[in-house]
Amino acid sequence: MIQLPDLSSARRRETFARTQVLRRSGPVIIDLCVAGIGLACFYGVVLLARYWFGRPVPEITISLSPRELPLYAFYSVVRIWLAYALSLIFAIGYGYIAAYNRRVETLMIAGLDILQSIPVLSFLPGVMLAMVALFPTRQLGVEMGAIVLIFTGQVWNMAFSFYSSLKSIPRELREAATIYRFSRWQRLVELELPYAAIGLLWNSMVSVAGGWFFLMVCEMFVLGTRDFRLPGLGSYLQTAASTGNASAITWGLLTMVAIIAATDQLVWRPLIAWSDKFKFEQVETKSRIHSPLLHLFQHSQGLRSLRQRMVQPVVENVYQRLAENRRRVLPSSMATAPLAGRRQKWLAAVVRGAVLLLLVAGIFYAAFHALLLLRQIDRAQLFEILKSALATFLRVNVSLLLASLWTIPVGVAIGFNPRLARIAQPLAQIAASVPATALFPIIVLALVKLGGGLGIASIVLMMLGTQWYILFNVIAGAMAIPTDLREVATLYRFTPVQRWRTVILPGIFPYLITGLVTASGGAWNASIIAEYFRLKNETLQTFGLGAVISAATDSGQFQILLLATIVMAAMVVTINRLVWRPLYHLAETRYRLGG
Repeated sequence: MIQLPDLSSARRRETFARTQVLRRSGPVIIDLCVAGIGLACFYGVVLLARYWFGRPVPEITISLSPRELPLYAFYSVVRIWLAYALSLIFAIGYGYIAAYNRRVETLMIAGLDILQSIPVLSFLPGVMLAMVALFPTRQLGVEMGAIVLIFTGQVWNMAFSFYSSLKSIPRELREAATIYRFSRWQRLVELELPYAAIGLLWNSMVSVAGGWFFLMVCEMFVLGTRDFRLPGLGSYLQTAASTGNASAITWGLLTMVAIIAATDQLVWRPLIAWSDKFKFEQVETKSRIHSPLLHLFQHSQGLRSLRQRMVQPVVENVYQRLAENRRRVLPSSMATAPLAGRRQKWLAAVVRGAVLLLLVAGIFYAAFHALLLLRQIDRAQLFEILKSALATFLRVNVSLLLASLWTIPVGVAIGFNPRLARIAQPLAQIAASVPATALFPIIVLALVKLGGGLGIASIVLMMLGTQWYILFNVIAGAMAIPTDLREVATLYRFTPVQRWRTVILPGIFPYLITGLVTASGGAWNASIIAEYFRLKNETLQTFGLGAVISAATDSGQFQILLLATIVMAAMVVTINRLVWRPLYHLAETRYRLGG
């Protein structure tokens, strides 16, 4: 009798051997992928350095060939992300000073409101000419001008988010940092940045999305006879639109959508999954957001070895020296406090006095010349500007209300459901990244034909520039609500009304206020375009402060432009004092998480 071989056991042995090979080769493959990413970044830096530090190109011709799109897209992505890095540094520094220095807190927050309400395009000529003057023999000057302009459109909502997070840190966490004698650096790294990570991350998304709008403007800037155009995806789309090349427009939009989708998977998705560990909760959530790229970095043997042998020893050494210096400074500072204290106070007083003197002199100089211009305005023009400011104020608040009606429930649903977030988040980023000016003609023509006029169309146009700030902040607030609070609401069988009143609205309140503040500034900014719009050879306008500013700019009536800008700044500061400051105080006292 012939005995047949046991094929099932042979297959099991073969499968087991293959599994062992995959287990051994898995870390090697991961390390090779990480090394490939590092080499690609290095090559990108070299390519960028050759272009930036070369001689400036007198006049750049934008090619509409699809073959040029990869290089153009690379240049544009670098500009946006360098502007984002600058915005992140500024937002952390500005928000930190405003949150912990009560003497300048009110002034800094009011200044933030004013700066975000000033049209970003008004910075363009001065910034570009200043950067070119700093680097006259290098292409770097024009590039830095574009990056700084994108920075002015990204930074304000991030600064508001970080400031709001610092003001709402739970009391027990602050006490724990005090008990363990954390230095300022340790408190920032170990407590403040982790606690603010979720809000800062979602505001970063809307900032980067908004950067695409300003990219199209700064890459196609021409001032008189001087050409400051830059090769990039924004200039490609603008050139294609001006020439009516539908094929090039399609290729450009597809490239932009592909970049946004890739950014979501390669940057935002890993960061969202990583920031999920910073939620302030006692019960671990059952549904976690996963990212293949984050898994790749976390399981890389090379990165793990690098972190254990280089990063961790350096960090521990820094923390140990900070602790030793803190122990040494305390006794010695007590012994030399009188003499050293007098010197420091004297030097600080001299510096403050000199800065204050220069500031007052500059204010008086500017105020004197402003008064000379304002003397040309009669009483009728003054009342006209005040009435137009009231009209724009109503439009801004109506746009905020309409945007809140859909963004709050949708944002909570996305924040509570990771599966829905995986689908809705990239779609929201794509919608927020599409330049609003591209949709203006379609909306205006549709509403004008329906009989609504530009008065209603301007509210819709303001919503296009404001709703994303509210949506992304609400998503961040919903994701930051501790899982244990949600489980308690389920355990006690809260009705939907009770759940919203006791858990959801209090949990998202600080983030919602941040979104409303930044959306309000965006609406005032958008009013200049929404109330005064050029369509082909016709100028459509409605009664409002934005239309007054745009018309005064076109006609060169600088006295009206100055007064309208002062009125807008005064209204923003007044709203900040009467509305947003009390709401911020309510968020940091009543709706702060803590025991």
